[in-house]
Amino acid sequence: MLIVSQINHKNIVKILGCCLEVEVPMLVYEFIANGTLKQYIHYKNQGSHIPLTIRLRIAHESAEALAYLHTSASPPIFHGDVKSANILLDQNYTAKVSDFGASVLAPTDEAQFVMFVQGTCGYLDPEYMHSCKLTDKSDVYSFGVVLLELLTRRPVIVFDEPDVAMSLSSRFLSAMEENKMLELLDDEIKHEDDMELISAVAELAKKCLRMKGEERHMMKEVAEELHRIRKLKQHPWGQESNPEETEILLGDRSHHDIEMEHTGNYFHIDKEAEESIAFGR
Repeated sequence: MLIVSQINHKNIVKILGCCLEVEVPMLVYEFIANGTLKQYIHYKNQGSHIPLTIRLRIAHESAEALAYLHTSASPPIFHGDVKSANILLDQNYTAKVSDFGASVLAPTDEAQFVMFVQGTCGYLDPEYMHSCKLTDKSDVYSFGVVLLELLTRRPVIVFDEPDVAMSLSSRFLSAMEENKMLELLDDEIKHEDDMELISAVAELAKKCLRMKGEERHMMKEVAEELHRIRKLKQHPWGQESNPEETEILLGDRSHHDIEMEHTGNYFHIDKEAEESIAFGR
């Protein structure tokens, strides 16, 4: 209750109240109509087409919610159990991060440890399992696994295929090393026009899944990268845009850099338009 009551973000499920007059106290949340992301990509829509634009939007919205927890909440909050089953989808398929049962407030004592590791097999940060110290980078690792689910629509853990690695993250990292990432991708998004964007998401997932937490992106950086990838996907001139504009959208160069080179002739989106693009309006 302490953690959830201080959260106010459009991509985090809202708490409406609590009931203490029962044997087991209950929290009452807003109703989210379309269930979980796990159901959406693995079960009830299995075999149906989920466009890349929708996958990118869900990833970006979820990342924004986690970045808010890490950088805007006071004190910062570590979710502790990021997974597709804890990302809900409302009537418009807007992502809502939920289930803060494993969450903790950022410790004031750097040496503070958790008594036992919580989380879900397949999503758990290896460093967290080894050190028993939950950090913001633990959420980043888990989110990297969610990105893999969105790219592949494959289960996070496989028990009945003895010839392949059990975890999706291990299979993905091996495939990236052997340049076989295409074999893991969901067939529905294997389009030549989108491969540059998909490769960018895969590289981002790889950075999230680094074994050492200190080498991973911050969650805010992950959200910013997904924002840039979405803008590139939505760019009205597609892949034939000016190379300098593409560099901006991929984050290689800033608007300011291009402006200094070509004053009066550079790609610019004002703040209001940029926000509209970011959230698909």
